[in-house]
Order: sequence, then structure tokens, then C-alpha cells
Amino acid sequence: MSVERVLEPEVMDSVAEAAAYDAMDHGAVNAQFVGDFLAACPLPSGAILDVGTGTARIPILLCQKIPDARVVAIDLSEQMLSLAEKNVAAAGLSSRIQSEKSDAKQLPVPDDAFEVVISNSIAHHIPRPQQVMAEAVRVTRSGGHLFWRDLVRPGSHRQIDDLVERYAGNEDASQKKLFADSLRAALTLEEVGDIVRDLGFDRSSVRLTSDRHWTWSAVKHEDI
Repeated sequence: MSVERVLEPEVMDSVAEAAAYDAMDHGAVNAQFVGDFLAACPLPSGAILDVGTGTARIPILLCQKIPDARVVAIDLSEQMLSLAEKNVAAAGLSSRIQSEKSDAKQLPVPDDAFEVVISNSIAHHIPRPQQVMAEAVRVTRSGGHLFWRDLVRPGSHRQIDDLVERYAGNEDASQKKLFADSLRAALTLEEVGDIVRDLGFDRSSVRLTSDRHWTWSAVKHEDI
């Protein structure tokens, strides 16, 4: 039986939710994201926007890898941003990572404002992800890079159970539920392909890059 998309709350804004998220071990996944991004865009220059930064773990890794990187890290959750600011300060990167509360569906910035727009795991939180992805395209400069990754919705409930056991088997019950809910809220590869096609990009710019992730890596051309 196929799995219908079941939305989860768009904003994780309770203290408990933010703390539970930050406590989960995302280290390997975040490191993979940063490594894959730098392989696709080896020498990013200019301002980088991180959409749905959560607790800013990825901007921290980026700035540790790229000495002159400057990142604007946005999220709609005040509790996530509160933890993000603490994490950034602890890493000694407050001068290079600017965290802001902002709605990714309607960014308060002009067109072509960023050289790079990245995002890890925001699309599954958004009822209409195409709104957020269209905004990301709008604020990316011509010739700039978009690098997005998120969970892919499995084809069966059995696959969801298997993935939860494989990747969250050592977590507590609430964290296992959080991961399962995220998988149910995710998009299929075909759905993401439809979105990027409608935004003017080739469907082939979206690929399945693990047993639970899709990745969209694309350069914005002048005619977009």
C-alpha cells in the first residue's frame, strides 16, 4: 500500500521539540550534506543563505570548512534560533553566521541577493514546498547555486518502520516518532521533480542520493 503524505507541524517551536531535535545525532548526515555541497560547489563565494537552519549545525560546519564563508541562517522557530545562537557562539562563529527569524515562503530580501542558497530538511515541513523553493530561486543570483536535500517519502509503511529502526533504533520513543512523522510528511522523488521542472530546472537536477534522501543541486541560469 502506498503512503499518502501526512503533514506535520510547519514550525517546531516548543522548548522541548527544539531541544529534542538538537539532541538527536545528526552529525554524520550534516557532515555528508556539507561534503556533498562542497563537491558540487567547491569554491562558494558571496553570501550563503541557509533556509530552515534549525539549530545552525550546518552553517557551523560550513564556516569551519570555508574560512571566509558568511552565512545568513533563517528559521521560523524562535526556540530553534535560540539554540542556534548558543551553538554558533560556542563555536566562536557569531561574526560569520547571522541567524534571523524569517518565513521561507516569503523572504524579506530582494531578488538575486545570495550567491548560494542551501537547505537541509525543510521541504517536508511545508504544506506547499514549491512556495519555499520558488523563493529560494528568486533570491539566488544568476549563476548562483541551489543545493537542497530532504527526506524522501517511502513507498510503504513497512519501509518507514525499517528506516526508523535502522537510523533511529537507539533513540527514545519521541525521537523515533519524530523521524517516522518526518518520513510520512516528505515528498516523493517524482513530486520534487515536478516542482523543479515547474521552476524552470531540469528534472535530472533532482536525484535520490541515499535510501532516505533526495538532493536538488542546480545552477540558476539567466533565463530563470
